[in-house]
Formats: sequence, C-alpha cells, structure tokens
Amino acid sequence: MKSLKFMLIAGEPSGDQLASELVLALRQRLPNATFFGVGGPKMAAAGVETVLDLTHLAVTGLTDVLRLYPTFRRHFVNLVRLAQARKPDAIIGVDYGGFNLRFARAISKLTAKKPSGGGWNPRIIQFVSPQVWASRPKRALQMEKDHDLLLSIFPFEKAWYASHAPGLRVEFVGHPMLDRNALQTDANPHDSSRAVIPSAPEILLLPGSRRGELKRHVPILLQAIQKLRVTFPSATARMVLPNDHLLVLAKTFGGQAIFQCGGLAEAMDRADVALASTGTVTLECALHGLPTVTLYKTSWLTYEIGRRIITVNSLTMPNLLAGRMVFPEFIQQNATPENLARATAALLQNQAARSAMRTELQKIMAGLGAPGACNRAAEAILSLFPDTAPSP
Repeated sequence: MKSLKFMLIAGEPSGDQLASELVLALRQRLPNATFFGVGGPKMAAAGVETVLDLTHLAVTGLTDVLRLYPTFRRHFVNLVRLAQARKPDAIIGVDYGGFNLRFARAISKLTAKKPSGGGWNPRIIQFVSPQVWASRPKRALQMEKDHDLLLSIFPFEKAWYASHAPGLRVEFVGHPMLDRNALQTDANPHDSSRAVIPSAPEILLLPGSRRGELKRHVPILLQAIQKLRVTFPSATARMVLPNDHLLVLAKTFGGQAIFQCGGLAEAMDRADVALASTGTVTLECALHGLPTVTLYKTSWLTYEIGRRIITVNSLTMPNLLAGRMVFPEFIQQNATPENLARATAALLQNQAARSAMRTELQKIMAGLGAPGACNRAAEAILSLFPDTAPSP
C-alpha cells in the first residue's frame, strides 16, 4: 500500500482546528500517511509537521492585506518552493480562501498538467468553499480549472457550483461543528427552562478571531454593555476569545466584563443572549439555540469596496441559510452601541421573539446534515486515490 503525503494550509485558528480534525480522520484510514504544511498548535498536536504558523497574521480587510503583503508574498513563494521540493500527493487548502485559491493556481501551473510539471501531479483540494457565491462568482471558473475536489460545508453550495462551474467536483460533507457540539435538546438551557429572563442576565460578547476585528468591535461591545446596564443594572458581560494573544489585546480596552480564553460552548449554554461578530461563531450560537445580535465593522475602504461586490443581503450565516433576518444584524455605520443595546434589550424583554428565534434556529441547523463531516471529507479525498487501499 502506498503511503500518501499530504500538504495542508490553514491560516486561521478555525482552520487550524478543522485541519487537525481532518488529519485525524485521514490517519484512521491511512496510518502510514504523512502530513506537513501551514497551521497552528492543533495541527501540530494532530501530528502535522508545521513549517509555518500564519494564524497570528489573520487579516480583516484590504488595509491589513496591503500592510502585510510583503510578508504574505515571501511566505507564499517559500511554500510553493517547499511543495515543489517535497512533492506531496495532495495539497489541501482549509478555508483561508484568499491565500489558498492563489496557491492552488500557482501549483496548477507547475504540475504535470503543464509541460514543465516533470511528472508531479498532486490532487488539489479545498475544504470549505470560499464565498464566491456572495461576491466575484467568476472565481468559481478558475477553481474549476485548478481544483480536483471542493469539500462543501453548506447544503446550497453544491447546486450553486453545478450551475456556475459544472466541471468542478463538489461534495457536501456537512458542517464540522456538529461533531464538536452535541445537538441541543428540549432540555437545553435556552428552551422553556429559560423562558423568564433573570433580573441579572448574562450577555456573551464574541468580537471575532482577528486582531483587526477586536480593535473595531471590542470598544463598541463594551459601550453597548454600559448602555444595557441602564435597563439591566445587574447584567454580567462575558467575553470569550479563541487564544491568549487576542485575550491580552481585548483586556487593553478595559470595560466591566469577564474576559476568558476558550470555554465557548459552556459560555453559550450559560448566556441569555449574545452579541457576536458575523461569521462562523454565529452558527455556533444557532447550534446552542442562543438568541444573538450580530455586528461587523471594517475600514472605510474595505467596506466601500465590499458593498459594491457583495451580492447577498446579510453577512450572518444563519440569516443566509434561513433566507431572512433571524438574528438582528448591524453593519458598519449601523454597528453602534445604541443600536446593539436596543436590539439586545428587545430580545431580553420579549419571550415570544426568543421562542420564535429558537424555533427558526432548529430548522437551520437541521439542514446542515448529520455529524461526521471530517469522516466524509476523508473518504472523498481518498476517492481521488483509487489505487490506495485503506487499512482494514
């Protein structure tokens, strides 16, 4: 049995976790496989030889990209050279679409698909679709040329690609967060047992996972808490950060809140309502049945460019999946402490609205498939290597 060599690229904390889970699923099927690439501590713990960690360089807009472009360019060139030297059987981009789509393009030009390939022809895979369905859809046509497989985590994406890039193989594997969190039941803390909001509600603050997001969101969130305490003077605010670096940064803004690193699932179960940056974490709020108000604020230049090319009507994934505004959303100039406090207070004071929101969230999460996303992803990847028999 041939021992496969995999190169993975994950540039953000969420991708680091997802890649580590995929590696474990692949290793169960191919114990002799080897893994190297770009990632953080979770990939290293899963046995990946991490040659570079980009998770601390996660960027939030055009300004950050331009500022860090020389750094990213140097890393990009070095990684292309590393791939050429080590010739992995498969290159797997894990989320991080801005970097990984360009990397796939560069590798595609160098492989045996071109005369200069020298016989090396790695399979190129992307795990988590970039949001080409939200902006610049023509990128799908380039993916069709460069990729052998796209592993989708949202159910609508397979049909979208079938109509926009029919030559690209797309497999919907389900959402990996269903494996990390037990599905909520009738006994969950956000069901009937929490129908009456206590006089001292706990409010969960989730500012994001990138430094730029924290710099823009944390002050707004802390000011919103100050305003909420006019109505709920005994309210508790808890801010959860994904790593120690961001925890230190968040604390520099002061504010009357409890700051902690990790323990997100437990914090969601304990909270009465959340204020969250748009993104993956809003799906976790949905999974836990947690009523949530979302926000996003970026630089003026990034926003002006984005509003001209983004075609969807919400940045909050549960809203997109539902086709309507389930979570109140405040973007850019509308992301003010006053607006956030007003919407949060309205949720805390309206039992019927919270109940209707929880019902909608259950429907949304039911559409994300069953647990086992990384196992299905591993099977799809190995189907690209029919001559490699997995261990019994």
